[in-house]
Amino acid sequence: MITTEVLNLLSHKMNVITNPKGQDLCLVGPIELPVQLDEEVVHFKWYTWLNLNGKSSAKEDILNELVHANLAEYQQSSVLVYGDFEHSDKALVRMHSICHTGDIFGSKRCDCGFQLHQSMRMIVEQGSGALFYLANHEGRGIGLFSKSLAYILQQEGYDTVEANNALGFEDDVRSYDEAIGVLRTLRKSPVTLITNNPKKLKALRENGLSAIDHVSLWGDISDYNRRYLSTKINKSGHIPDDPQAMSI
Repeated sequence: MITTEVLNLLSHKMNVITNPKGQDLCLVGPIELPVQLDEEVVHFKWYTWLNLNGKSSAKEDILNELVHANLAEYQQSSVLVYGDFEHSDKALVRMHSICHTGDIFGSKRCDCGFQLHQSMRMIVEQGSGALFYLANHEGRGIGLFSKSLAYILQQEGYDTVEANNALGFEDDVRSYDEAIGVLRTLRKSPVTLITNNPKKLKALRENGLSAIDHVSLWGDISDYNRRYLSTKINKSGHIPDDPQAMSI
């Protein structure tokens, strides 16, 4: 059982969020997180959250359940916050879908690793922002194992959309409900979304995101990912409004 001392130390960093579109969430943070970004150490505030899946939202119950929850079997999402995110006039937000191959291994088959770190740079340069790292978004929501099968199909000539469809999935099955609920807790004012896809901005707005605009993020284009990026433009609605992206 969690002791009173531990409960007192942790409870003020735990915030239960009522999610009208789903289960309640427990948001934990902020936690000071110094991050090596290029040649400097940047100080972010880090939050993570847990879907309570209908279980008790009492903080003591949440803590006591941890040892039985087996959370290592699936990943939780989190968010890096920079600057006075709650009160600043302008703020950038990146809803970044986890990419095991691109973000961790540095795969050149996509541009995800570049987008992750460049978004962090953009947020720091802006002076305020948040990078959401969404753990259940691998392969546009199909999961890492399914993504590996989709990669095999891509090696055999399928494009990224065709591969997902061939496995029985829609092109994009990601949900942003939890992230939007967390964002509403951290900031009430509108944000600018970092994305190449205006359809994504539209979908997020329709699901409650208060966003005034989007800025595109193209880069790290190579022969390894050229077809992948072209497919996102031609089939997923991404707009190549950067001169470098126009060369795809």
